[in-house]
Formats: sequence, structure tokens, C-alpha cells
Amino acid sequence: MTFWKNLFSKDKNSKPGNNQLTLKDRLSALRNLPRFFKLVWETSKWMTIVNAVLRILKSATPLAILYVGKLIIDQIVLFSQGKAGVSANHLWTLVAIEFGLAILSDSLSRAITLMDSLLGDLFSNHTSIRIMSHAATLDLDQFENSTFYDKLERARQQTVGRTILLSQVLSQVQDLITMAFLAAGLLAFNPWLIILLLLAIIPAFLGEAYFNDKTYALSRRQTPERRELDYVRFLGASDETAKEVKIFNLSGFIINRFRQLSNRFYGDNKMLAIRRTIWGTLFAMLGSAGYYGAYVFMIAEAVRGKISIGDLTFLAGSFRQLRSLLEGILIRFTSVSQGAVYLQDFFEFFQIKPKIVLSANPLPFPNPVKQGFTFENVGFKYSNSDRWANRHVSFTLHPGEKIALVGENGAGKTTLVKLLARLYDPTEGRILLDGIDLREYDLDELRIQIGVIFQDYIRYQMNVSQNIAVGNIKEVGNADLIKTSSVQSMAAPLIERLPNKYDQMLGRRFNNGIDLSGGEWQKIALARAYMKDAQLLILDEPTAALDARAEYEVFQRFAELTKGKSAVLISHRFSTVRMADRILVLEKGQLVETGSHEELLVQEGRYAELFRLQAMGYQ
Repeated sequence: MTFWKNLFSKDKNSKPGNNQLTLKDRLSALRNLPRFFKLVWETSKWMTIVNAVLRILKSATPLAILYVGKLIIDQIVLFSQGKAGVSANHLWTLVAIEFGLAILSDSLSRAITLMDSLLGDLFSNHTSIRIMSHAATLDLDQFENSTFYDKLERARQQTVGRTILLSQVLSQVQDLITMAFLAAGLLAFNPWLIILLLLAIIPAFLGEAYFNDKTYALSRRQTPERRELDYVRFLGASDETAKEVKIFNLSGFIINRFRQLSNRFYGDNKMLAIRRTIWGTLFAMLGSAGYYGAYVFMIAEAVRGKISIGDLTFLAGSFRQLRSLLEGILIRFTSVSQGAVYLQDFFEFFQIKPKIVLSANPLPFPNPVKQGFTFENVGFKYSNSDRWANRHVSFTLHPGEKIALVGENGAGKTTLVKLLARLYDPTEGRILLDGIDLREYDLDELRIQIGVIFQDYIRYQMNVSQNIAVGNIKEVGNADLIKTSSVQSMAAPLIERLPNKYDQMLGRRFNNGIDLSGGEWQKIALARAYMKDAQLLILDEPTAALDARAEYEVFQRFAELTKGKSAVLISHRFSTVRMADRILVLEKGQLVETGSHEELLVQEGRYAELFRLQAMGYQ
């Protein structure tokens, strides 16, 4: 009774966002199908058309085979009774026709499977590219939001899972056409058989709808923990984590966490699967009872001589196939509607819009910059955070000036340079470039004219040339520029020692890859900063893995190569930041001091305190 109560009850709070679905929700989700098929059509027009034609042809073969089978049986009965005018040649002709239809049916099935597979692979590739393309338009702070990641993960899942939906919908249309042919024969014989068929199938349909809804709700509820499970699996078996897992003996902790999560998922799925199996068995028994009730009725009619043996075979086969088709259509309908609900996750991702809005008539980036970058009472707060990362920040970065940002971890240094590169827009205040709001400039040109190397740079599992070229990927084929950049970053001697030099694969993920030390990776990353002739270069602690002498040499070289250009340096080593024209000291997101190294020491403020603390470590 609990099952039927839950099946027909409607939760007043029921809606997709609450992980619960009503019949209305599932029917509404079918409106996603036109957009889905638009994507399929964009993937491959000719494959979509061929697939549809093959399925229409396939839908007519079951009725044709059944009818030819009826004629064969009737011919055999007449032949065995010695009826006059019965031709053996006609009988064998009918057998040959049925054989041909069987071959045609099998060939069509295989062709449909092939087209589904090929179209499905293309669709998966097409939608994956769409997701990556859209993700590239979104803002950096959106990627730092867990809710966004849940939507992104569900969208990624649809790139593969929704290829099944394509086959399901086309199969639905194919089976409906086949049913129309088969039902015509049953209706002519006895319309009540159709009603009996529906009564036998509807409980199974309702059961499948109920359990599909439960499966969807469970899957959606588990999304955040599924991401954690994947992350724990990565921690336990990855070249990137193996060193710390061993040195800290983390394998037991990681395995236990994986076991806890996976056992919880298994337990939830197990309970749902058991209930689904029990109710599914009961509904299957009802379906079988309906079929055999109709079968008994047909046999009785044949015994009374009202229909021939061939008619009995045709009607029984038609009823059996109709039952199978109708059951499949009803059950598949719940899967299709469920798939359409999952599609909502996919399309919701594309409805996420960037908050960094491009100007309708963007201005070209000034070349050269004349007045510089000016922060006017700038403040920034991350989404879902009550704390200000930066607040009341005002200063000017003049053309050709080199400034250093100093402060403890969490002081807002990296956030400030991200604002400067317009990876974020200020929550309050504004940033001006030559007296004009930074928002008014062409964003692509701005990113070309500002070069940034962050401390958490990516170690791309690519060859050396590609690793360097990501600093200006349009020049990936410019070998001279790549080599020049490596010389400027002091990475050239290292590269020349590698077996395949600039073609050497880096990282251990792929065959023949070579991993580098932290300092060597940093020199490769630094080369990216020199790949474009940017007017502003930002180095956010990219030399942290270098020793003090190597870092000093890198920054000396950097100062020489950026003469006449603006630069922002972030480093915890005061021997490096003292080379800047001006030093900005940040504390709790606010600018508390500014001046040269000597001026700040005289002020006896926060900078002087941090400098002396670090100097004590070298005594």
C-alpha cells in the first residue's frame, strides 16, 4: 500500500530543484526534446535523416513477417488436408519471402545500431565541445562556486548519457508505427483484446515511472558526494599525489574515506534496486496473465472453427508483439521523460551567464598606455562570502612603473591582480585605464596586453613547446618566439639537456614523458610571460620553488627585459620586492602602506615589521 500511496500522492513542495518530480514536471521536461534534436541535427544532418528512414522501414517488417507466416501455416494445413489447387511452389515462395524479410529485418537492425553508435559518438563530441566553449565564457569566480561545479558535473554527464535518449526517442517512434500496423489486425478481430492489453501493461508503466523518479532524485542528491568520491579516487591513485600519500602514509585514510562514501552509495542504490525488482516481478506477472488470458480466448475461437490456425498464429503473434511493444513504449516513455528531465541539467548549464559583461562598443586597448591603471576605492567580495577580499583600495600604476605587492597570506594580493587583469569585476569602486573604466575596453585585447603568471600555474602534460606557447597560443607554431621566450626565462639550458628538447613530452601521464623539478617547471611557466609583447606583466609568486639566488637572477633578468613596461610583482622575499619602484603593503584586503623599500623602513610600520621578521631568519 505504501508504494501506491507514494505513487499517486503529490508533494506540495515537489519540484526538480528539491530532487522530487511530479508527473507534471516530467511532462514539462518533454519541452526540452526539440532543443535536444536541434543539437542532434547540428551534429550530423545526413546521419539523422538516414537513421529515421531506416527505422521507418524497420517498423513495417514485423507485420509483414507475421502475415507471411500466417499464409504459410494456412497453406501447410490445406496441403496436409489434400485440398485441391494447393501448390507446393506457392508454399516455398512464401517461405522464401519470409526468409528475405527476416534477412532484411536483421540488416536494418544492424544498420540502425551502427547509425546510433556513430551518431551518438559525434553527439557526445559535439556537446562536449559546446560545454567547453561555454565554460570559457564564464567568470573565474563562478568556477570557485560549489553549486556551479554541481551543474557543470551534471552537464558533463549528459554528453554521454543523452546519446541513449536519441536512440530511445527514435525507437519510440518506430515502435508506435509498428503498433499501428499490428493493432489494426487485433481491432478487426476483437477490440476487447486491446483493452485487456492496456490493463495488463499500465501497472508496469506506473511502477517504472515511480522508480525512475526515485532514481533521478537519488542521483541528483548524490552529485556533491559523487564529486568527492571521484576526488578521493584520484587522490588514492595519481602520479600527482603519490609522493605525499606515501610520505604521510595517507593510503589508509583515503581508502577508508572512499569505502565510507562508496558503501553509502551502494546501500542507497541497493535498497532502491531491491524494491524495484520486487514490484517489477509482480507487474510482469500481471502482464503475463493478461497475455495468456487473451491467448486462451484465441485458442477457444480456433477450436470452435471461427478462425484458422494461421489466423491464430497471426493474432497470437500480433498480441504478443503488441504487448511487448506497448510495454516497451510505456516504460521507455518514463525513460524518455526522465531523460528530458536530465536534459534540463544540461540546458541549465548553458543558461549560466557571465557577470563580466562585454561593452557593446568596446574601445581598443591604448598602445601605448599614457596615464596608467587607477584603482578608485575598489572593493571585491567573493560570491557566497561575507568577507571582503579587498576594500577601499586606491592607487595608480603608472606607465613603465614596477610595483610590488606585499602582505601575509590572505591579504588580498592575488585578488587585486585578478581585478587588474579583469578576471573579476569590482564589487564596488572602479578601475580606470587612461581615465576610462576598464569595463569599456575590448576584453580580448586587454588579455593580450596583460601577461600574468600565477603561483598555481598549470603543469600541462604536453611537450615543451606547447607548455611555453600557452602564454600566447596563437603563436604555437612560432618556434623562434618559443625559443626566445625560453632564453629570456632562463629555461633554455634546461630544455637543451632534454632528450627531445622542445618536442620533449613533460609529465608522467603519457608515454616517454619526463617530469621536472619544481624550479624547472617554474622556468618553463615563466617563459609563457614572454610569449607576447604585453604592456603590463604580472608575476604572482611564480618563483616560489626557486632558491633565493635563482629568484634574484630571474627578477634581475625580468627587470631588464621589461624596461619601459609596467609590472606587478608578488613575492614573499623582500630581497626581490625591494627592486620595485614602489611597494604596496596590504593587510586584510586594504592598502595600509605605500612607498619605496627605504621609505617604508623609515615609517616603522607593517612593512618594516615583516622585513625584520624575515631578516631574523637569515641571521
